[in-house]
Amino acid sequence: MTAETSQTLDRGLKVLKLLADTDHGLTVTELSHRLGVNRTVVYRLLATLEQHALVRRDLGGRARVGLGVLRLGRQVHPLVREAALPALRSLAEDIGATAHLTLVDGAEALAVAVVEPTWTDYHVAYRAGFRHSLDRGAAGRAILAARRHPLGDPGFILTHGELETGACGAAAPLLGVTGVEGSVGVVMLADSVPERVGPRVVEAAREVAEALR
Repeated sequence: MTAETSQTLDRGLKVLKLLADTDHGLTVTELSHRLGVNRTVVYRLLATLEQHALVRRDLGGRARVGLGVLRLGRQVHPLVREAALPALRSLAEDIGATAHLTLVDGAEALAVAVVEPTWTDYHVAYRAGFRHSLDRGAAGRAILAARRHPLGDPGFILTHGELETGACGAAAPLLGVTGVEGSVGVVMLADSVPERVGPRVVEAAREVAEALR
């Protein structure tokens, strides 16, 4: 802590992080032990967070993340989209294919930013807001690959015809971005993905990750 920071706010944010990391919630006693403060302080923190719907307590007294966090989360997509657009534009123009940023939304992959190339005669129409299961398409499969290799770099994923007949895709996961799980990729009309596309997608994913850190 420094003179410019708030100890109470710092503790409140730590409470939210601790609750976000558990599926079954935490008791006041458990939070007290993890924060290293007395129970009275924890009660005050929880009461304040409850007023803003950021925390809720069940009948057993266990605290969990509240629905108010979802309202805050909805504002994340525009910020992520804005940060990713320069790298996506460069990727789309370089490859001549539709580039996209895809994030996890529950059990689905959600395209939150899409950039189409300006110089091609035709390209795949792929719109922001498009959803598909994580186990179909390069974007979702890249995210799953990152989950299977949390300490490594899974590289890129190639697919063909999984989301649209005649279209193939390449995607690489975002790595090292706290709180963001997603991928960067391209989709094109082709029989196969050209050799240079995979490494270029990995490069774009790294650029987006840097912009989000």
